[in-house]
Amino acid sequence: MPELAPYAVSNTNSRGRRVPEPPPAGRSEFQRDRDRIIHSTAFRRLEYKTQVFVNHEGDLFRTRLTHSLEVAQIARAIARTLHLNEDLAEAVSLAHDLGHTPFGHAGQDALNECMQGYGGFEHNLQSLRTVDLLEERYAAFDGLNLCFETREGIVKHCSPENARTLGDLGERFLAGRQPSLEAQICNLADEIAYNNHDIDDGLRSGLITLTQLDEVALFARHVAEVRRSHPGLAGRRLIHETIRRMINALVSDLVATTAARIAARNPGTLDEARESPPLVAFSDEFQAAQREMKRFLRRNLYQHHQVLRMTSKARRIIADLFSAFISDPRLLPPAYQTALEAAQPRAVADYIAGMTDRYAMKEHRRLFAVGEI
Repeated sequence: MPELAPYAVSNTNSRGRRVPEPPPAGRSEFQRDRDRIIHSTAFRRLEYKTQVFVNHEGDLFRTRLTHSLEVAQIARAIARTLHLNEDLAEAVSLAHDLGHTPFGHAGQDALNECMQGYGGFEHNLQSLRTVDLLEERYAAFDGLNLCFETREGIVKHCSPENARTLGDLGERFLAGRQPSLEAQICNLADEIAYNNHDIDDGLRSGLITLTQLDEVALFARHVAEVRRSHPGLAGRRLIHETIRRMINALVSDLVATTAARIAARNPGTLDEARESPPLVAFSDEFQAAQREMKRFLRRNLYQHHQVLRMTSKARRIIADLFSAFISDPRLLPPAYQTALEAAQPRAVADYIAGMTDRYAMKEHRRLFAVGEI
């Protein structure tokens, strides 16, 4: 492993865990975090949570689990090149979607609407709640007792109101400081992964076409290069080769731009990096290319009528479940009925957010379909 830069997170400058533990043997603190995340129940559930396409719509579409693995691979490669802590980057990447609802962003939006008046719902904060409280694996503490820097990276966005409830984890939002560079990397690795892989899944589904993608400059440039280099190449190999080159171009630009920003700022410590403006970034050219790709996907994939039909069903399922459980808490499993005594709506949100797509659909049938039990 390359020697870490002085502004990287390490075992020696970490703020540690909320509940002190003996140092791990044979692995770093952040390798321990990664391992705890991978062994968690919430991580396994990601296999059956929607990225764009609901799990039953096809075996080859991305899920939250495969997406998280792809983000981790990209983030780890970037961190290694920049002499940052790749184990931390990997841990944050694997944990960043643990609190996501079933049915992707449609499920999150629906649950947030249901939770208006009760503090709302935001999947980043739910991911933190999952690793801090909801996982039940250890005798000595609730949650996974992850390091401060891993928990910090999970919370990408936070309102001042919510930040004030997070203690030292919320201080940076109130003071205008940045998270670690490893956390900044994960944020943009997430963007690289979902933009490119949503194009792949959109093409596989037939909801978008190569002809439509000619209007996206980054894709058009790379598919033209592939066709020049490999005349006659078509089908999945053409798509995969194009997307591979786009990811490489985005990662290379991110590394070069970030390295230049770090050199210009010249932070000598982790704290100096936190006090700097955001240092992990794309160049202006590639930032514009990413925005163009997002606009294309929103217009042609996320708002496609077939996707909207599924998201409409998803929103109705989430709203119906929330209404049923709030109206009659006896319908909840016993463990959540106990939690209701302290915070009824939040316990209902915890239960729904923890569901997989297929479990949510099954619960909906049990509660609302005639003949189901």
